[in-house]
Amino acid sequence: MNDADPIVSMRSCIQRIATGPELSKDISFEETRTAMEFILQAKVDPVQAGVFLIALRMKRETDDENRGVLQAILDTTETTVAPVDEVFDVADPYDGSTRGLPMAPFLPAVLSACGIPAVSHGLESVGPKYGVTHRKVLRAAGIDVDLTPSEAAACVGHPDIGWAYVDQKMFCPKLHNLVGLRTLIVKRPAITTVEVLAGPIKGRIKTHLATGYVHKPYPRIYALLAHQAGFDSAMFVRGVEGGVIPSLQQPSKVFYYHGNSELQQMAVDPTSIGIEQPKRAVAIPELLPKAKKKGDEIATTLDTEAVAGTAAEVGIAALEGKPGPAYDSLVYGAAICLLHLERYGSLQAGADAVRKVIDSGEALRRFQA
Repeated sequence: MNDADPIVSMRSCIQRIATGPELSKDISFEETRTAMEFILQAKVDPVQAGVFLIALRMKRETDDENRGVLQAILDTTETTVAPVDEVFDVADPYDGSTRGLPMAPFLPAVLSACGIPAVSHGLESVGPKYGVTHRKVLRAAGIDVDLTPSEAAACVGHPDIGWAYVDQKMFCPKLHNLVGLRTLIVKRPAITTVEVLAGPIKGRIKTHLATGYVHKPYPRIYALLAHQAGFDSAMFVRGVEGGVIPSLQQPSKVFYYHGNSELQQMAVDPTSIGIEQPKRAVAIPELLPKAKKKGDEIATTLDTEAVAGTAAEVGIAALEGKPGPAYDSLVYGAAICLLHLERYGSLQAGADAVRKVIDSGEALRRFQA
């Protein structure tokens, strides 16, 4: 338990990080960790908590500051070990998708069918995008999205299931309680960067991470944070909307590490496994209803529930073997994961294996189990 005075500690941090673009000073890992602990424990005024988070963002977080925020979150996360040797953690951005129908919610079931126990996690809705999240899509598809961490771990370990979704409100409720504050401060805080690394379900021997990025500096930052969070390997995909599935119409980059190896890079190309699509992702049908406008230019114009319902239908159809961009997204995304895990020696071999488990109905059976 931290014995520091919350008021004094927070005041000291804010005095240094919130003095403008030229005079702001960085704070240490321990100072950031302590301040974030106080925020999670609701020991400081929400106004100060908001100022702290946005001031870090405005001056740009250092590695130590990102690490401090992450460590405070890890310290309050309920982590459960699944009864399997290895777990693959699929960590899409928690703020969801707004430009296409997300297919990543179906990836854990596909990976499970390929012999890779997998998990995804997220929450209902959060900024800055307020998009269509894993939780929304899976709920629309009839999946229980309110499992406890122990229940999710049991599903991951079940020989006929092998995957699960676990919500932030279940494995880190103190962090989930900050959703309202994050809405009020509008801009993307450090929490948005690090929360995908909380990793609520671990393997007995190894745990692997897949997450996405958009901006060039992030693979190095994510590798640093993934090592801190204890992931035995990790891959960082330049995916659509920062997700784990790359564009279906052009080559992309994947950064990765195994164990203590240096961060490495590989190129992936959908055409190399027979994917030819005119758009980068699964398009949102134009006929879907729009959200009711409330004069808010920040909030998404999507009716996220309608889009989630359509994504669920399209994703299930892909698991049934229906050809198209959704099917290709699952093949491409899962094949990259299998290549990273070194289960196959080429992207093509991984794609062949994925197509086999989808076409046989095994992936759909596991999803519905």
